[in-house]
Amino acid sequence: MATYGSLVALGLALALAMTGAWWIATKSGKSGWIDAIWSFAVGICGAVAALVSFGGAVLTDRQFLVAGLALLWSLRLGIHISVRTARSDQDDPRYAQLRREWGMSFRRRLFFFLQIQAATAFALVLSIMAAAHNPAQGLSAQDWAGVLLLLVAIAGEAVADRQLVSFRSNVANKGKVCDAGLWRLSRHPNYFFEWLGWLAYPVIAVDMTGGYAWGWAALVGPALMYWLLVHASGIPPLEAHMLRSRGERFRRYQERTNAFWPGPPRITTSFQGNRS
Repeated sequence: MATYGSLVALGLALALAMTGAWWIATKSGKSGWIDAIWSFAVGICGAVAALVSFGGAVLTDRQFLVAGLALLWSLRLGIHISVRTARSDQDDPRYAQLRREWGMSFRRRLFFFLQIQAATAFALVLSIMAAAHNPAQGLSAQDWAGVLLLLVAIAGEAVADRQLVSFRSNVANKGKVCDAGLWRLSRHPNYFFEWLGWLAYPVIAVDMTGGYAWGWAALVGPALMYWLLVHASGIPPLEAHMLRSRGERFRRYQERTNAFWPGPPRITTSFQGNRS
């Protein structure tokens, strides 16, 4: 019962967090707070899930390690989005488009949309929990490989975010497309590294000997994150906005640069000018 009670409490906490995000976003007119609150909620609930003690068992080093990883990821991403939202005088383009599409029903539909986000957050928290509760004795090379992977992902995403901020802060780049640094290798390097970080949990959780069947549940994290970023709430609406605002410049960028997986730019026959 303790296990089910903990899961119910985590689910309710995430639902309440996204209800708060809905209230703040609708009152402030800045939907960027939604993603910031979501990031903090996933990290905090993930850390709690990692540190839950089932049956009064003593907490392990792995549980503390995984909880720390979840909080580190959460703080980096949540703070970045919070600063960006506080400094911006424009709404997040993805949510701004939903506002236009939904019209008078925006507030009501946004509420239920964010509860779906709470459900996806719950699935990600389960991935963190699966990694933390791997019963293998002591910390192994597998655990440290997961740590290294997440640190690389956090660093890569931070670099991509910093490069984009630097590009946008230059008034000479207004109306152009950022294709410098990591953005030359992928149209969404921040999304790629965000996804990469979620691979750390199955690396820690999966026991190839079959001794921990629940470890495979950690694969839900990267699988769900890939679908969200590539096919749902990430790339599709953002690129639709970029095509509306940058037009041909962004279209040329699409022709020569991979959408998600980093790789060298493709040679195209179209004009190779600056892009927005």
